[in-house]
Amino acid sequence: MPFVPFADPRTSFTPPNTPVDAVVSSALLLDDPDEWTLFSRPLDAAPDTEADVGAPGRWESQLLVGGMYCAACALVVEQALLAVPGVITANVSAASGRASVTWSAAATRPSRWLSAPLAAGYSLVPASDGFEAASGRQDARLALWRWLVAGFCMMQIMMYAAPSYFSAPGDITPDIERLLRWASWVISLPLVLFSCGPFFSSAWRDLVGRRISMDLPVAIGIGVTFAVSTAATFEPAGWWGQGVYFDSLSMFVFFLLTGRWLEQRLRERTAGSLGVLMQRLHTSVERQTTDGKFERVATRRLRVGDVMRVLPGEAFAADGTVVQGDTMTDEALLTGESRPIARSVGAPVMAGSYNLSSVVLVRVDQLGTSTRYGQIVALMGRAALEKPRLAVLADRVAKPFLQLVLVAAAGSAAFWWPTDPAKALMAAVAVLVVTCPCALSLATPTAMLTTAGLFARQGVLVRRLQAIESLAGIDTVIFDKTGTLTDATLGLGAVITRPGFTDVQALGVAAGLAGASLHPASRALVQAAQAAGVGVPVLGSLQEQAGKGLQGWLAPQFKGGLNGQLRLGSAAFCGVTAPVGEALQVWLADDAGWVARFDLVERARPGAAAAVAQLQAAGLDVRLLSGDHEASAQRLGAALGIAHVRGQCTPAIKLACVQALQHAGARVLMVGDGLNDGPVLAAADVSVAIGMAVPLAQAQSDFVLPGGQLSVLPALLEHAHRTLRVVRQNLWWAAAYNAVCVPLAVAGWLPAWLAGLGMALSSLAVLCNAARLSHLNKAA
Repeated sequence: MPFVPFADPRTSFTPPNTPVDAVVSSALLLDDPDEWTLFSRPLDAAPDTEADVGAPGRWESQLLVGGMYCAACALVVEQALLAVPGVITANVSAASGRASVTWSAAATRPSRWLSAPLAAGYSLVPASDGFEAASGRQDARLALWRWLVAGFCMMQIMMYAAPSYFSAPGDITPDIERLLRWASWVISLPLVLFSCGPFFSSAWRDLVGRRISMDLPVAIGIGVTFAVSTAATFEPAGWWGQGVYFDSLSMFVFFLLTGRWLEQRLRERTAGSLGVLMQRLHTSVERQTTDGKFERVATRRLRVGDVMRVLPGEAFAADGTVVQGDTMTDEALLTGESRPIARSVGAPVMAGSYNLSSVVLVRVDQLGTSTRYGQIVALMGRAALEKPRLAVLADRVAKPFLQLVLVAAAGSAAFWWPTDPAKALMAAVAVLVVTCPCALSLATPTAMLTTAGLFARQGVLVRRLQAIESLAGIDTVIFDKTGTLTDATLGLGAVITRPGFTDVQALGVAAGLAGASLHPASRALVQAAQAAGVGVPVLGSLQEQAGKGLQGWLAPQFKGGLNGQLRLGSAAFCGVTAPVGEALQVWLADDAGWVARFDLVERARPGAAAAVAQLQAAGLDVRLLSGDHEASAQRLGAALGIAHVRGQCTPAIKLACVQALQHAGARVLMVGDGLNDGPVLAAADVSVAIGMAVPLAQAQSDFVLPGGQLSVLPALLEHAHRTLRVVRQNLWWAAAYNAVCVPLAVAGWLPAWLAGLGMALSSLAVLCNAARLSHLNKAA
């Protein structure tokens, strides 16, 4: 069906008549392209360009999901989204409470798919500061009120039930006993009608939609218990005269709500760590007007070229340049640099970094997904939505498990019915309440997200959650050399030229070629030329051969004694025989032979030696593969204590080495940063991009260390082992809990209140165990 454009929501707003209508009307406001770009990014635009706002291409939107309690809920939301024409993919994580939707702007608009899960009882809001804060506060307040009402009702009902537990037969007269039952029934009404509201509404939607979630068996259990107790209260001489269970009902409802409330708090503390790091920007910013004054506007209204005033303690809302004032900034998340950095007039500042000391005026240069912070948020958002292999398996088990629960409950009731109908129903209720696939579904993603949040706080960005599990199985670590084990910035030492050619001329030509490369050696030549004020001639037809060097042609007016095509790179690439034993050399040559040799000075990255020693002490095989001269690689390997060293490795050789190790049974972690590391990063079992890695390396890596802090690698490996141990403990606990409690409930030996307590504790045990991962092991 062709897409029909929406009416402009700013001129055709209709007052809502119902809460659902209100949500739909609010969603219409997000059909404005200026609004949806706040929480969406274009997928069809080139990486280094910005797509036209509202372009009819594919967009990926990050969202928060309200009303989810288990893995089955996440599947329901995914199905509702995928049913909307124009939605291409939908990925929902119950553990993080987030969703990612890929949709076509030519076929749909956000209001359509944002409204899709409403009928199933779930809400979607954009994953941005204002929406998340408002939604989170409202959900937390309502959950707290439901819990408080349940607690008050439980205490009152237990007070009325106490005499029947402690009195001897005949101590309580029949009229007093009936009065206590009626009082318990009255007090249980707000418990059932208000506190249990989410259970019943979710169960009803499941029945209407012909699906099943954890709330369905819980709601059946609550409803049966209340109905049986109500029948006994209204007709004490009837069939259910002795079957009053208001005390059990109030207790297991209170325990269930306690468990959910604590789960919410624990998720905010553990998996929610990612959300905290992803929500640094304020919803508004002070923007300078044409008359020099300042007005506070929504952050999304900023445009390139605007001047914003940033106060101490605020995060910079965009990449920009300081135009007035001096301050210190905190860029730990973005660059890994833990120390405050001085920024004065003319200095760049990055979105997401904090202004620490004084007021500054900043001209906006980049916004949204074009900023480094925006790219980090997108990377972390995708990681939070990924479902590790064990989590996918648990999700597949959840639905048939719930179906089995209903069958077991019905079987238990049928078994006990001929002898004791009251016990039959209570046994069925216990089975419905005690079984909980939530613990099974939360076991893996909660632990993984907790670890991802911890890694992010340490300046390590996680691109794939599954890589955390893979990291725990690593037995071999391979390092690149230049820019990985060595400092990314090299210094220029001696410059040797052929007769008739000066150092200044050679450096200028070399810088002209090197300007087209991101290799650390190229950057060193460019920086040296800039520092010396050397002019750079015009070159054409520049090409880079990964791991070898660059080639190009001088403009005719700049020949300067050079002949033919120019080459800059390794001795072999330039056709030069390098002196034996020399290293860290970059050669410049033309068709007549060598023109100049540049000796570069490199040093080991701080913490590299300690990191290598700790990895080896942990029993890992540490190796070094470098594209540089063999002598240079061997010298650095000896300095760091690495025995297996190989130099002059092309990308193909590196890839072959990794594949050979893998064929021999090794599990390889590759750590690199350069352009030539892309293929081997993709082939390794786990990969880490170090420092200011080029986009290709980051795109192929599982983890990104923006600050190049190698010292954190051993701790990450140790923590990955801890994470996998916690995941296994959680899975064993969830399986053992159900294996023990379900038979007890079927046998009628587990009262309903204890079943509710067990269900709550099962999920809490998983979350509390995962919470232990929120801190690095200092001994690691």
